[in-house]
Amino acid sequence: MSGGAPVVSARGVSRELGGAVPATLVRSVDLEVRAGEFVAVTGPSGSGKSSLLYLLGPLDRPTSGLVRVDGVDTSRLDGDALAALRLARLGLAAHAHKSPDQLSGGQRQRVAIARALANDPALILADEPTGNLDTASARVVFDVFARLAAEEGRAVVVVTHDEELARRATRRLRMVDGAIAARDDGPDRTGAAGA
Repeated sequence: MSGGAPVVSARGVSRELGGAVPATLVRSVDLEVRAGEFVAVTGPSGSGKSSLLYLLGPLDRPTSGLVRVDGVDTSRLDGDALAALRLARLGLAAHAHKSPDQLSGGQRQRVAIARALANDPALILADEPTGNLDTASARVVFDVFARLAAEEGRAVVVVTHDEELARRATRRLRMVDGAIAARDDGPDRTGAAGA
């Protein structure tokens, strides 16, 4: 685990939806991501992976708990301040995917990463960045994220269904039913099954 400063932290974070059929998307999550860490979040569909990413973004607000980005409590910010925080400090690679049609999927993803880096963000969040890519292109994209963490000291959080790629991160979290069910704090760069 990196010894860098915390870039984003979540303490007791939950996200619930009201309505006729209430649902808990994220359940009492505690998480800290430091500068230089590459964290992969895995789990089945509907487990809360993307919802957690949106809370860290902060593209959404928690129902309870606290999210801090660079030490700033995001619940205290109004809409304009949140937007400024997202543009200035976060690389939202999942939302920067507009690129020319003549590029391959892997090239488009690398362009999206480059766009996300334009503001020199401390934190990069990506939701299924390799979901539509072939195996070789997906590996290249994950290599880029690994280098951004290791060589540039950025905090990187990637949501993925690909367990093999997730093993390349410095930390892996597995979500089930909105909660972090398992943590693995060691990279497995050999490709063997992780603990």
